[in-house]
Amino acid sequence: MDTQVWLEFLEQNWLIIAIGLIVLLIVVNVVKTMVKWLLVILIAGGLLIYSGISLDRIGEVVSTVKNETVDTVKAEAMTLMMKEAKEAQYTSNKDGTYSIKSPNLELKGESGANEVEVTFRGVPVGTWDVNQSIQEYIVQSKLNSTE
Repeated sequence: MDTQVWLEFLEQNWLIIAIGLIVLLIVVNVVKTMVKWLLVILIAGGLLIYSGISLDRIGEVVSTVKNETVDTVKAEAMTLMMKEAKEAQYTSNKDGTYSIKSPNLELKGESGANEVEVTFRGVPVGTWDVNQSIQEYIVQSKLNSTE
């Protein structure tokens, strides 16, 4: 989320947030039972509802951040794939699968399939469709392995 959005939210709701925090501090210091945590949860929930933040919006934000992170990792992996193409080594397995390893990437796939499993710096980043760039990487790795 944009920091400007948070700053605007804080400017508009600072009084309600301050009152809520004061009430929470009083509840935590005065009440010493399980009721204390129930009150804390109710107050925090009330603040969230009042502020207009819903669980759907929180889920959307989490989903957006996840998608942006995956896209960033994918873009970085594709860039690195082109840089490391000369170092990639192709290995063909007896069961019709293959693997390609370079210093930061590993691709595993089945011969003739349109998808490959990609591991970037030891972390699996999913199954990707074989596009032109990945096809060139596979061809280059085969050439490297026959030299």
